[in-house]
Amino acid sequence: MAPPPPTVLGLIGGFELHAGDVAVALPLSAQRLVAFVALQPRAVQRLYVSGALWLDSGEEQAKASLRSALWRVHRLAGGVLATRGSHLALAPHVAVDVTALTTLAHRALDAPQTLDQHAARALLASGDLLPDWYGDWLAIERERVRQLRLHALEAICADLVRRERYCAAVEAGLAAVAAEPLRESAHRALIRAHVAEGNRGEALRQFESYRSMLRRHVGVEPSAELRDLAYADAAPRDAAVTRP
Repeated sequence: MAPPPPTVLGLIGGFELHAGDVAVALPLSAQRLVAFVALQPRAVQRLYVSGALWLDSGEEQAKASLRSALWRVHRLAGGVLATRGSHLALAPHVAVDVTALTTLAHRALDAPQTLDQHAARALLASGDLLPDWYGDWLAIERERVRQLRLHALEAICADLVRRERYCAAVEAGLAAVAAEPLRESAHRALIRAHVAEGNRGEALRQFESYRSMLRRHVGVEPSAELRDLAYADAAPRDAAVTRP
């Protein structure tokens, strides 16, 4: 007998479920149930699941909503969820993109030189966890994944600068800045890449763009460290702006 097609659950950028090449359509209540269980580190009690997903309902109504959502998952998506008595868990054969992204991000932090081009690009192209969804149960996990990716992109940028791969370093720095435009450490990584490549004008332009945005949105100045990094050894005639 042929093995079943691989099942892949995508939560980065939006909910997607595929059994082999076939997209599996689930109603929103079933999607939320699958996503919630998939983001748990271990099997969880049904009562905990119903209370977290149907927070505004009474206990009995929340239990009924869970039963209904679970029935839809079993009917439309087969064995994606495993039921173990009073507990629910994601079936072991289901691959989750958040898990893969987390593994890549930790590799980038611990040993960025071990990432091949495909792995690095996967981190660059990634996005936020279920960005169009709302819920207290999701907010902390979304922020965890976002912060982990940001730190990974900055680490990749710094490693590529050390290896003098400046084009790829700038690309990683730009991805970090795009993910969080007000994050100074992301701009610092990008500016260092420009400086290392000898593109002082790019470094100055990036600093001034960040300073303008920070003033406009937060009402503060970038750190002296970032200013000195951008302006070190730069004469005013070489820059598009005059040093503050």
